[in-house]
Amino acid sequence: MSNTKPVFSLLDGRFVFFQEFLKHPLQVGSIIPSSRFLEQRILEAAGIATVKTVIELGSGTGGTTRAILRAMPQNAKLLSIEINPHFHTLVSSIKDDRLIAHLGNACRLKEIVSMYGLGVPEALISGIPFSTMKQGEASQVIEAISSLLPSNGCFVAYQVSKRVESLCRPFLGSGRMSVEFLNIPPMRVYKWNKNGAS
Repeated sequence: MSNTKPVFSLLDGRFVFFQEFLKHPLQVGSIIPSSRFLEQRILEAAGIATVKTVIELGSGTGGTTRAILRAMPQNAKLLSIEINPHFHTLVSSIKDDRLIAHLGNACRLKEIVSMYGLGVPEALISGIPFSTMKQGEASQVIEAISSLLPSNGCFVAYQVSKRVESLCRPFLGSGRMSVEFLNIPPMRVYKWNKNGAS
């Protein structure tokens, strides 16, 4: 039984998000949660409607998490990894048996995935701000993403900065980028398919 409706209002979610941005500006990638237009672009880029296993890095207040759950198949699984304890608490309150909400650092991605014995993720979605991460940590996360994805698996990153493009090139080659202007701020949406198909 799934219930992906928010347990707090949209306004409350935006306020909490803004509060956490002020406390942790290098950890939170934006001042407000993603718009529904950005969420839709992310879902389409990742092909969520047909996947069995999805990983989300940086769930924030859970708006994109809920959008993924609404779009993915009933027999799929979503592992959502969030480093911020306040955000993690909000995401953990989502009542959906398909969701695994994990409090932790994306730098330990391989270890976290193995903890839950999940299948190979066909899609991996990231909203963590690669632009504010240390070079070594950012590369460690991208390397883990690349090694976890199967052939033709999909990595989608939504970012304000274009730094993720150069970080991914050694591991995943060149990706495709589009911009969602109906979001505050406008957001770059990058997509890579492992082994070069984009």
